This record gives sequence, C-alpha cells and structure tokens, in this order.
Amino acid sequence: MSDFRNDYARTAPASLDMSVDTGLRAFMLGVYNKLALGLVLAGALAWVTGNVPAVQQYLYTTTADGRLSLTLLGMALQWSPLVMLFGSMFFMRNPSPRGASLLYWAVVATMGASLGWIFLIYTGAGIAQTFFVTAAAFGGLSLFGYTTKRDLSPIGTFLIMAVIGLIIASVVNIFLASSALYWIISGAGVLIFSGLIAYDTQKLKMTYYALGGNQAGMAVATSYGALNLFIDFLNLFLFLLRFMGGNRN
Repeated sequence: MSDFRNDYARTAPASLDMSVDTGLRAFMLGVYNKLALGLVLAGALAWVTGNVPAVQQYLYTTTADGRLSLTLLGMALQWSPLVMLFGSMFFMRNPSPRGASLLYWAVVATMGASLGWIFLIYTGAGIAQTFFVTAAAFGGLSLFGYTTKRDLSPIGTFLIMAVIGLIIASVVNIFLASSALYWIISGAGVLIFSGLIAYDTQKLKMTYYALGGNQAGMAVATSYGALNLFIDFLNLFLFLLRFMGGNRN
C-alpha cells in the first residue's frame, strides 16, 4: 500500500465554487486522461506478470506448503515504487514537467508490474468485477470532490493520518495473523481511500487556481495529480478485491 502526497500547491483560493471554469475543466481532463492511460499500462503489465509463465518464474515461487512467495527480483519490484516516491521527495524538490512525467510513468509501470500476484490469487471474473465497481465508485467520488462547495481539507488531513495508522496496523497484523483485524483493515481501507479520492480531486481544483496560469506548474501538477489519483484508485481496488475477488483456493 503506497500513498504519495506532494504539496505542489499550498495556496488555496478564496472560493471553491469553480466548477464552471473552462480552463479548470481542460486541466482536469488532462489529469483524467493521464490517469486512464496509466491504468491501462498498469493493467497490461499486471496481466503479463501474472499470466505469462516465462515472466512469472522470475517474480514468484511456491513454498513447500503451497503458499505464493516472491523471489528476490519480485521483492525488488514490489518495493521500487515506494523507493522512487520517497526518493523524489529529496531529489525532486523543484520538479520539471519532464521529471514529474517520468516519475509518474515509472511508478505506474513498476506498480502495475508488481501486481501480477492478483491473477494468481483471485479469479479473472472477480478481478474484472472489482475493477468496474472501483471505476464507478471513483467516478462518483471524484465528481463529488470536483463539485462540492465544502472545504475537504480538514477531512483530508485526517485521512492522511489514517493511512499511516492503516500501514502500521497492516504491519502488526503480519505477525498477529488475525482474521478479524484483516477484515477491519480492509473495510477501513475502502473508506479511507474513498475519502482521499474526493479530497485529492478538490485539491487539484485549488492547485489549478493557485498556479494562476503557470503552464510549467500545471504540467507538473497534472502528473502529480494523476499520480495521487492513481494511487487512490489502486488502493481502493485492492481493498475491494479482498471482499469481491473470488479467491481461487
């Protein structure tokens, strides 16, 4: 589970009633187009790593008791998006449009390639059904974040802290192996990332107006905004998959 929050704009506009602005619509369309292409790329790479035996053997192995395990290369692939995200916080303090775009596609590609395991654990029908449910939920939540006049910043701050708690609880449950805690974490994950989709959408609106027409800044914000929404979408999908995936075993 990864969450990346980049403060590419810190100044909020005086009003959130901005949904009729044509420039804003064009900006948001650029974000959504980049997000959609990223999801297509990630899905294609996940399918390859999860269904092509010649690729699977380098990433996954089966233990003596029949459990799925990662090879060293598989572990490196799993951790690489997180390494890139944290590294970018130190080495990309003033990102260029090209640098932000390269970061987006690198993270999307590695995260997608690292998700082949879902095809080994869940049924294809379950994965497809969960994806369409996630897409529908994302559309509704993002529309709410785009159109609401309510300031979601206080809620967003709480949700970001909740993500940290979710990560800690997930790590603790690796050792506890509690089924009850597993389902509590899963339910909380669905709620948290649902809220973050609305919050990040509204934050993109405020970013657009704070940038005041700066084209380079908007290009950077498009990549970072798509990245945040991609991570929100992916986490919501993975948590819903626990409920809807249809385990193969």
